[in-house]
Amino acid sequence: MSSDLLFRGGGITAALSIRQSPRARAMRLRVDQRTATILLTVPRRVSQRHALAWAADQRDWIETQLAAIAPPVRFVPDAVIPLYDLPHRIDWSPERSRLVRRDEDRLTVGGPLENLEARLLRWLKRHAAELLDRETCEFADKAGVSVDRTGVGDPVSRWGSCSSTGAIRYSWRLILAPEWVRRATVAHEVAHRIHMDHSPRFHALVADLLGADPKPARSWLRRNGSSLHRFGRV
Repeated sequence: MSSDLLFRGGGITAALSIRQSPRARAMRLRVDQRTATILLTVPRRVSQRHALAWAADQRDWIETQLAAIAPPVRFVPDAVIPLYDLPHRIDWSPERSRLVRRDEDRLTVGGPLENLEARLLRWLKRHAAELLDRETCEFADKAGVSVDRTGVGDPVSRWGSCSSTGAIRYSWRLILAPEWVRRATVAHEVAHRIHMDHSPRFHALVADLLGADPKPARSWLRRNGSSLHRFGRV
């Protein structure tokens, strides 16, 4: 539930949202670095008036958190995208083909400027889908399992998901992370085709498929994952 209580920091203006939870024992405030949203979770017994007053007392902290959010990076000429965690500059010229091409440390593209962001986003999602599907097949063959289908989306809070039917979906933004982080995420989702939990056997299987300890990849995403949501957001 959105409120009329606004906070401002670093050029961002955001309204407080309040969510009642029967499991909450105390009020809990969170500023999402990916979406610049402010969420206050409160127990059912807490009135909205009391919740708003409490949040207002936290204004300095909230606005400091908003100010710390890095500004979005739009897909415009000369912007830099961390493809595979390596800087790639958008090299645009209207005389070139509209097709996007990766060339060393650049993404070269042409066509009308007003459609540039949409073209680049489509290319990145398509590239992510192809790469992640290929790596999923690689790990699935190693695990001796089948995967019904793979796909990509742009979820806010998850990097991958595996359904009981064998469908796996990823965040396309994984191609902005280092290769070893992306591959660890793929191994994680493929391992769910055998263990639909996070038991010790599951984690052992992930490490076996990956051939390395997956913990550093999870730590990298916890530390840096929110920054990947800066790219391509207006």
